[in-house]
Amino acid sequence: MGTDIAGFLEYRALRDGQEPSWCAAQDLGSLYGTRDYDAFGCLFGVRNYANFRPLAAGRGMPTDVSAAVGARFAQLAEWYGEDGFHSITWITWAEVAAVEWDEPAEKPDRRLHEYHRTPNGLRMTGKSRWNPAFAEAVGLERGETREWPEGSEWLVGDTLYRSVTMRRRDAVTETGEWQSVWTAMRALAAQHGDDSVRLVVWFDD
Repeated sequence: MGTDIAGFLEYRALRDGQEPSWCAAQDLGSLYGTRDYDAFGCLFGVRNYANFRPLAAGRGMPTDVSAAVGARFAQLAEWYGEDGFHSITWITWAEVAAVEWDEPAEKPDRRLHEYHRTPNGLRMTGKSRWNPAFAEAVGLERGETREWPEGSEWLVGDTLYRSVTMRRRDAVTETGEWQSVWTAMRALAAQHGDDSVRLVVWFDD
């Protein structure tokens, strides 16, 4: 069973002369519709196979969440049950804007990166924690996994298996779907301020 993300963009603004309050801006689903565990791990510590130091993990629902987002989440919880969601958290645009995208993960990826030999060189074909061909070649029992030093690699047939330490920009790429989220947050921040724009998210399996 896979893990999916949902959430909302919010901004904080003055309302009728009262104290600033958070308002719902846009459903995350209108901007981002991919299941990407590397990004989930890098940003929020969910399915963090790549061993990143998460930017914003486990913060829970903001105590001052906007009325619209709070009501929407309550509605979903009623439909799917209180245990239907997990890893609720949030991150501000100020935090995203300050990210060092070249920062490496804390340890090599728990999955070996797989490359296929072609006449034009190596082509990445996937990542896996356990592969039967690789396991047989190195003598692993069925389902057994190990941590391998950075740069370790094995050529099995036409497939190269390599232990890789990812960088944040490998998980959240400059041309990937998260860029539409960042663009929307950046536009809101230009009007309301970097600390007054945030993304509230939750996950379901």
